[in-house]
Amino acid sequence: MPNRIADVARFAGVSPTTVRRVLYGRPGTARATRDAVLTALDVLGIERPAALREQRHGLVGLVIPDLQNPIFPAFAEVLVAALVRQGLSAVLCTRTADGVSEANYLEMLLKQDLMGIVFVGSSFADAGAAHGRELREREVPIVLINAADENPGVPRVRVDDALAVEQSLAHLTALGHERIGLIAGPAGHVPSARKLGAFAQARPGDWRRLVAHTIFSVEGGTSAGARLLDEGVTAVICASDALAMGAVRAARRRGLDVPGGLSVVGFDDSLYMGFTDPPLTTIRQPVQVMGAAAMAALTAQIRGHAVNADEILCAPELIVRASTAPPIC
Repeated sequence: MPNRIADVARFAGVSPTTVRRVLYGRPGTARATRDAVLTALDVLGIERPAALREQRHGLVGLVIPDLQNPIFPAFAEVLVAALVRQGLSAVLCTRTADGVSEANYLEMLLKQDLMGIVFVGSSFADAGAAHGRELREREVPIVLINAADENPGVPRVRVDDALAVEQSLAHLTALGHERIGLIAGPAGHVPSARKLGAFAQARPGDWRRLVAHTIFSVEGGTSAGARLLDEGVTAVICASDALAMGAVRAARRRGLDVPGGLSVVGFDDSLYMGFTDPPLTTIRQPVQVMGAAAMAALTAQIRGHAVNADEILCAPELIVRASTAPPIC
């Protein structure tokens, strides 16, 4: 245990001396600080001292689709840190390759002292009808971040997808691009539908030929990018950074330079996008701001306060790097 005191202190945002004071039951520690240390023990998988084992706080589930897309771990990091500061324990619930789904985790959580759930990039509907009904009956506090479908009546935080497309189009148009494509997620995915709506409104005419729907992966972006290159696009706007990486690969398979032969704009500004080849121009999601808004809505519900169920809309930011340039005439 002594070797891990520094880890606990760092996670809880306190000094090693404070951690020892809590572990040994010494007086003089504020309750919030003590709760943060105990929660850090739980999150790091360190067994509490015997005298503290019955003093666990309720759990908050963080439900995300996967850990492959770097934007989801980024949200999880922000949310876990915020929960620790509130003296709550986070449980990460995500699909796994061996078939464990969000519903499996929710079934487990519903058997525990569940204080709330934050869905990130997934949906309240992913809980399934039975679990959803139990969540409502128990009035479990819920917040959705970038929900995959419509969920009226539930506190929601999302990035402004329409503004993201407008920013991307303005940037590419200013560079001289006229034939611009959009690589979106699967049909029915609400954030992609919002991006599509903004794209169609800004590019009247035969915009349907310039839109490709696909799964959120590099492979999906490669396939969709190839289809749009067949349509003669000189630039593409992508609904994720992974899709953008696929579009870059599709261009290079055609012998095209990026950005000379194809300009590519991503979405998320995931970790390392500034170090790809070329560094990716992308739309940055305000993860810290969105996480803080979600936590404010969640903790208000936990404390029994009424929460406005209207969406909280957060503005994205265009980050210009080297994957966009004027088209080669």
